[in-house]
Amino acid sequence: LSLRRQRQMCIRDRRNTLRPDSPCAGYCSTSHGDEICKGCGRTFVEVINWIIYDDDEKAAVWARLEAAGLVKR
Repeated sequence: LSLRRQRQMCIRDRRNTLRPDSPCAGYCSTSHGDEICKGCGRTFVEVINWIIYDDDEKAAVWARLEAAGLVKR
């Protein structure tokens, strides 16, 4: 692997190890009809598809939540 690719993998690994598996905060309002969860900030689609998202898709959601200041953990 190139040095650049190794660095990207290291950053990805480090970023993922600092995060819990899911941004779920334990009180999901999408189950009550909200389009955006009041607990974690994910959309209804993100919540139901989280289990099938790959690492890059999950990282994109995490990045959006972090940029918006929605990560509550």
